[in-house]
Amino acid sequence: MSTQIAFIFDMDGVLVDNLEFHVTAWLEFCADKNIPLNREEFFQNLNGKNAQDTMNYFFKREVEPELAHALNEEKEVIYRSIYLPHIKPANGLVELLESLKAKGVKLAVGTSAPPANVDFTLDNAGIRHYFDEIVDASMVKNGKPAPDIYLKAAEKLGVPIEHCVVAEDAMQGIQAGLSAGMKVIGITTSHTAEELAHTHLQVPDFTTINYDTLVELLGVE
Repeated sequence: MSTQIAFIFDMDGVLVDNLEFHVTAWLEFCADKNIPLNREEFFQNLNGKNAQDTMNYFFKREVEPELAHALNEEKEVIYRSIYLPHIKPANGLVELLESLKAKGVKLAVGTSAPPANVDFTLDNAGIRHYFDEIVDASMVKNGKPAPDIYLKAAEKLGVPIEHCVVAEDAMQGIQAGLSAGMKVIGITTSHTAEELAHTHLQVPDFTTINYDTLVELLGVE
């Protein structure tokens, strides 16, 4: 490979097809707290947001960081308990990661999820060892849709942003990747291909993506 390139993956709804379990956990959490929430509102306004921004949205004010973290962890306990028996890598992911590693592509995770969920997901899905770097919400000041997470991932990988491809499913994360100046592949786990038409490529999973896909998107050799 003459040009060093990188593939940076969001986690929830991308590395694992887990959004239905997150939605169920959020609905249960909100019902317990008497916070109005439905599925449509979640996907429109919350999918991809970090814990602080989510709690600010729910309570219509700037929630103290310690309280936001504690409340979010209540929800994550619900989520992890219901998702654990079902956790597995997304279709085609492992084969893609193995082929890209063999080609020397740099791989990273860039996620708004808290560190406990990152460990839970990567370890239980058995995919942590594929990634050169992992950037989570605790490592940056501004969460998605700000580009900070993806810029930090590129910096840690040592790859120019113009040689980075992002895989995202959420509107917040797609905006983050685009704002970072990267090519974005839209994974249609939470939105339709039509809704993700502003991304550079739309696919349901990783079964149709390979090294040549990245090279073509980036226009490199």
